[in-house]
Amino acid sequence: MATAARAYTLLDADGHPYDSPTPGTLGGHRQQRLYGRLDCPSALRAIARGGYVRHRVFFADEATAVAAGYRPCAVCLPDEYARWKATRERTAPP
Repeated sequence: MATAARAYTLLDADGHPYDSPTPGTLGGHRQQRLYGRLDCPSALRAIARGGYVRHRVFFADEATAVAAGYRPCAVCLPDEYARWKATRERTAPP
């Protein structure tokens, strides 16, 4: 008896969902437009409080998350967040 392959829903670079045979490597929050590690302490606390899950999205990799317009999490990806913030400050109008 064959079992059905598990399908994971990920977002592509345009922010559109698609089915994938492999799970995403990063999780994100659709409303806050941020992404981070699946074991992010901040995300896990929000999930434990009963929030976040409804707006959770997943990405195959960091490049896809960035292309979809998401920013790095300051808690679990502090180096990536610092680079994102520095770039944003340099391009912001005075």
